[in-house]
Amino acid sequence: MPDSSRDSAAGAGWRGTRPGAYRELMPTDVPRVSWLNPATLWKARNGTLASLFGDPTGTDRQRWVQARLDGGADPDLLIRRDDPDTYSFLLIADTGEGDDPQYAVVPGLLAVGADTRFAVLSSDVLYPVGSANEYGPKFYRPYRDYRAPIYAVPGNHDWYDGLTGFMRVFCRAPQLRASPRPAVFSRGWWRSLLWKSPDTPDDAALDRARLMRSAPAQAAEQPGPYWALDTGPLRIIGIDTGLLGDIDRQQGEWLRRVSRGPRPKILVTGSPIYVDGEHHPCAIEGGGTVDEVVRDPGNTFVAAIGGDIHNYQHYPVDVDDRRIEYVVSGGGGAFMHATHVIPRVAVGGVTEDEFRCYPMRGDSLAFYSRLYGRRLRMRRLFELTPEQAAAVIGDRLGITPVRHTDAPVTLRTRFVATALGVARRPHHRARLRLPVRKTYTKVLSPGSATFTPPFFKSFLRLDVSPGTVRIRAYAATGLREQEIDPPVEDDFTITLPPDAA
Repeated sequence: MPDSSRDSAAGAGWRGTRPGAYRELMPTDVPRVSWLNPATLWKARNGTLASLFGDPTGTDRQRWVQARLDGGADPDLLIRRDDPDTYSFLLIADTGEGDDPQYAVVPGLLAVGADTRFAVLSSDVLYPVGSANEYGPKFYRPYRDYRAPIYAVPGNHDWYDGLTGFMRVFCRAPQLRASPRPAVFSRGWWRSLLWKSPDTPDDAALDRARLMRSAPAQAAEQPGPYWALDTGPLRIIGIDTGLLGDIDRQQGEWLRRVSRGPRPKILVTGSPIYVDGEHHPCAIEGGGTVDEVVRDPGNTFVAAIGGDIHNYQHYPVDVDDRRIEYVVSGGGGAFMHATHVIPRVAVGGVTEDEFRCYPMRGDSLAFYSRLYGRRLRMRRLFELTPEQAAAVIGDRLGITPVRHTDAPVTLRTRFVATALGVARRPHHRARLRLPVRKTYTKVLSPGSATFTPPFFKSFLRLDVSPGTVRIRAYAATGLREQEIDPPVEDDFTITLPPDAA
């Protein structure tokens, strides 16, 4: 087994010198997505407008679903596969910026996933706004050599295009007719004044792009933006959490219906339930939460895996007399969200000893310190080595670094940790109040892209048998060593209920 980031700095990619071969796969004419560019933020304005003036996602989603049902889709939006009881599949999320970090995932994914039956893409297929006209370089091209179907659930960025691109690609659905105009001076009317309309798909260009994944073994069509997939001993349920991370009443009723019964289930969602040391149960319109459905013993969920946050986190939560594995797996290609801002974990009965994240907090802080050192032209002040970063994280949170370090904690390293949003121990008198710290962190440690390895990307392989599901999180650094033999950053096995095995 190759070293992982938990074993050595070289395993994290800090000592690598050979860039990966992924660049040979990339197109040369795709503009890089910059989240510091006001034009990019303006394109992605619909999320802010929905939070201020009301979210139309639920209504529009049900128009999409009803059109699919009228066209003959299964009433339960069920996908039935003929997989055996023992098989494997991949899970990736938050993929499509079309630049180096996305393509850096591909070689390792193809190597690890060569024998898998299908892949699930959970959240944010495309950035910045999910346009159908960008699926060529950001979906079809990177995954053209993955010789199996890909199913997907949308994230908030796919909804910035009104879900038009997503539905055209994954469901072959025509564009919806325009909604009736809202009453003048209503909240919907104010929203409509600034709302970004969907791009008109270039169907000829999209048909050409589809040729890159046109082999019979790659064929996949799903019934809607949310669905249930019966595969071997499992049912995988994918939900659509829209722009604001919740689900509408009709989808909630469907979720409760398809979740019943003893068959083991895995939830796939665009909004993780445990993330950044917090619990986000995901509201259902009309009452209740998605996590209540997951925890209900009559529904037999064994895991809930979410995207949206661009890193890997694992929370093994004990619920009554059983365990549910809550996972964040959003490292499929978009810019890296910092893990060093995650406070010392104590949520849902999970402590630091059980919690896992990738990149580890020290590597995350070292990554961002280098980024800001270059960006602010203050490298001597800001840049920390991975060892210095791990030491100051350990000091601030009261935890022992996974990789041993003798680096001293100095006034400078403490300043950098504070500037980039590292939390303090819960009992520390000087700790910022949580809402203040979150705002502070978003300003000083925003999601930012870098095009120089290591990238700290990741994806999952799930190996299913009648009695177990083994989940491994693989790293993708953008370096040749890790492309050839991707390191495993987390590895755990779920035991399926005996009466369902």
